[in-house]
Amino acid sequence: MFFKLALLLVASTVVAQYVGKEACGGCHPRQASLHLESGHARALAAGGAKADWAFGSGTHAVTWVKQLDAEHYLELGQSWFRATGALRLTPGHKDSAGVKYRVFDPGAGILKCFSCHSTGVPKVLAGGKIGPAEPGVNCEVCHGPGKAHVESGGGKYKIDNPARYRASAVNEQCGACHRQQAAGGEAPNWDDPWNVRHQPVYLVESRCFQESGEKLSCFSCHKPHEKLSRDKQAFDAVCASCHSGVKHKTAAAAKAGCVGCHMPVVKPTAELGFSNHWIGVYAPGKLLRPRR
Repeated sequence: MFFKLALLLVASTVVAQYVGKEACGGCHPRQASLHLESGHARALAAGGAKADWAFGSGTHAVTWVKQLDAEHYLELGQSWFRATGALRLTPGHKDSAGVKYRVFDPGAGILKCFSCHSTGVPKVLAGGKIGPAEPGVNCEVCHGPGKAHVESGGGKYKIDNPARYRASAVNEQCGACHRQQAAGGEAPNWDDPWNVRHQPVYLVESRCFQESGEKLSCFSCHKPHEKLSRDKQAFDAVCASCHSGVKHKTAAAAKAGCVGCHMPVVKPTAELGFSNHWIGVYAPGKLLRPRR
């Protein structure tokens, strides 16, 4: 009961500080327009006839969640995957029965899912129904609540701007949802291919990051307001900005490019693949940990 009351009190205090993406777009139309095409903007949507909510932009997959009762939600055991255009077992599930979550769980549970796929603080309404303040990962997830910024007439220092952050702080912010290292500094299981999706955790292991002098961050390759780029030549150009003198010994290596060799795609299942952000030199067929 104490946990429930504390959560509701914090939520009611913070919610009033958010203004919503429409208010942001009124002064920043270009960024707002670009963001609408991004996967972040589509991270959470109504679930239609299948469930209450659909998690995921559909770039890779969509997973459905529905309320069971006032205390529980169910993550359905089958998800839709773009690679196959079909339903397959939901990642992390042992069977198609689904996984049940308690609404008020001190370990965050289902509320953490909503927090990372929506903007603002999700509310718990009557009957245990979870109501996200704003579906999708929008402006105020990265920039913080915008009320003070709006009321100040656009005060530069009345809003967070990750462009001013050090690289490690950028990676930590992205890692809040794209996964950070476990509390206590416990290392992940580097031999588990599923963990490759935790991009910030892997990036900080890279010598490229460690020797970059706080210059290499998620923003080095990814434009935060835009749709995820698939332009490998653009990514290779980022590598070349520091490694301009590299000469490849074989034509095959040159053709594969920097990212193709040094950030190999790991496929934990046939439907999903993730670029390994632990930048390094990989032995043939060994895609989880670089040899150096």
